[in-house]
Amino acid sequence: ACICQKNKRVTNCRVENGQCRCDAIGSGFSVDCTTLTSKCLLMKAEVAGSKSGRREKPKDAFEDTDGLYDPECENGGAFKAKQCNGTTCWCVNTAGVRRTDKHDADLKCDRLVRTVWIIIEMKHAERNSPLNPESLKKFFTDTITSRYQLDSRYITSVLYENPYITIDLKQNSSDKSFGDVDIADVAYYFEKDVKGQSIFHSNAGLNVSIDNEPVKFEKTVVYYVDEIAPEFSMKSLTPGIIAVIVVVVIAIVAAIVVLV
Repeated sequence: ACICQKNKRVTNCRVENGQCRCDAIGSGFSVDCTTLTSKCLLMKAEVAGSKSGRREKPKDAFEDTDGLYDPECENGGAFKAKQCNGTTCWCVNTAGVRRTDKHDADLKCDRLVRTVWIIIEMKHAERNSPLNPESLKKFFTDTITSRYQLDSRYITSVLYENPYITIDLKQNSSDKSFGDVDIADVAYYFEKDVKGQSIFHSNAGLNVSIDNEPVKFEKTVVYYVDEIAPEFSMKSLTPGIIAVIVVVVIAIVAAIVVLV
């Protein structure tokens, strides 16, 4: 047996060819514990976990499950282009985010459209003085490359406009090398870390200390931009929004602490 450090939503862990491999909960697909697990398999495991034997909630209790559904995954862990919930179907991008209106089961999704740009926008709480932009950039670049194993060439910008921090991750299918982690998977791990629901076995969220001064974050928003504009009916969108598909607002449960 072995421990899957990169994913705690697994079972049946064993050593194969000197590496730890485990089966993802919910799908049974084998995952490589030396790298990030695909977002599709993680979502499937999360949905499976939420169905398992916990006591029933009061009937009027409301849980916001927007963005979380039980996805269909390809054998390699990628999202299938067409996703359905009962008789309702929609097309998704490589981040598993809906990019069409919802239709009946006859919907055709010709191919899985790639998410090429992910924008993570964070707002920190009020401070007496601004953060140091260089220290901030170094912290987020180092964290994303070491914690999430993303090659730094995909981190195209870390911008600080007090109190907002904007991180740009860009990755075309043509410049993604074999073995590179996908920006959609990185963003999902990051989102879970921010929510205090870390996927890593250690459960430790993002907690860094530089010069002993804590910075609390109030809000994090993630935007996904695809290589092809989404196909929502235009009446619900203003032209400027069409390129950006969806915004996932992350409530900070366990605030990330960045000390700069």
